[in-house]
Amino acid sequence: MAATAAATGGSNKIVWNEKDRKFETEDKLAYLSYVLREEGKVMDVIHTYVPPTKRGLGLAAHLVVAAFDHAKAHSMSVIPSCSYVSETFLSKNPDWNSIVYRSSKSSI
Repeated sequence: MAATAAATGGSNKIVWNEKDRKFETEDKLAYLSYVLREEGKVMDVIHTYVPPTKRGLGLAAHLVVAAFDHAKAHSMSVIPSCSYVSETFLSKNPDWNSIVYRSSKSSI
């Protein structure tokens, strides 16, 4: 199953690599990695990478949107462990905070 996130150029199309738990460009050079938690109900986004030759095209944001769209479509929440996601993407796109994981356990 492929995630559909529009990016510039054919090789920058974002696809879902379910086996490797990644969202990546078709050429596999830029990617977002995740792990599933809470019996598959939570996607922990652990890393995004865009090579120097593809930087400045907004690919990191496109990767995150593809992952977040997937999580939302599958009623999952997201843990933004990746610093790009937690510090940059979510601050610029606060509407996505609605799917950020909130622990139900009390710290008291």
